[in-house]
Amino acid sequence: MADNYIEKKFEEHLASRVKQVKRASASLHGKKSECIQLHFPPRRVFVTGGANGIGAAIVAAFRKADCNVAFCDCDSKNGAKTAQHTGARFYPLDVTDSAALDAALVDVATLWGDIDIIVNNVGIFGGKDLWESEIDDFDKVMRTNLYPVYITGRRMAILRKNQNTPNTYGRIINISSTRYLQSETGSESYAASKGGISSLTHALMMSLSQFNVTVNCIAPGWICNDDYDKLSPDEHLQHPSRRVGKPEDIASMCIYLSLPESDFINGQTIAIDGGMTRKMIYPF
Repeated sequence: MADNYIEKKFEEHLASRVKQVKRASASLHGKKSECIQLHFPPRRVFVTGGANGIGAAIVAAFRKADCNVAFCDCDSKNGAKTAQHTGARFYPLDVTDSAALDAALVDVATLWGDIDIIVNNVGIFGGKDLWESEIDDFDKVMRTNLYPVYITGRRMAILRKNQNTPNTYGRIINISSTRYLQSETGSESYAASKGGISSLTHALMMSLSQFNVTVNCIAPGWICNDDYDKLSPDEHLQHPSRRVGKPEDIASMCIYLSLPESDFINGQTIAIDGGMTRKMIYPF
């Protein structure tokens, strides 16, 4: 009887929450009969690098959750396709143009009254052998991967600082990489940018805490953006989770971090890599 009583009370609690606010259902992943349903009020979302891969999956996930979503990307062709497919608002721009990125944020905030969630996903690898790389190559990676995290965080702070009626909810989610703590030859600029994102995450957390904005970072491992069915069994089985990651795995964490109940997760870098960074690789 005690178990049934608790279940009934929990069901009543969920029903009351649905009545209090119109909530959107966010389907994480998997078949319909297996998917987990999470609920949160519709939000105003801005995503950098949303035309392809992980970014496109993030845009789609928030649109499925009935959020207003805007995204930017320098890939105009695929950006237009993602916008048409999802109903999101598309800003064709290069994030290395800091003025253009900031102007897009201002435009979104003006259009919707504020921005609730920012997902900094944009990134390039730019790997070259160290002896063949140029300072400009390093600078381009930093301006693409790291600078937008500062620009969007700064704009969020300005928006919240100037509000007459404070918004009591806010999220910034930065997409880093497990390369911030693992490296290979020729990855200097990428590793530096991703390490910077992880550090900037907890710095922004402190500055934005007064505005009720949490700031977290996701560090993806191997995420296959296409031709998933062509991966070999060995490629899957090297992961403790027994499979290579998908863009939806990262989108799911973005949704989870955006839940109102997730506000105690703050300043963290969360690895989503099938367990690879915790796997012992020495042969003996």
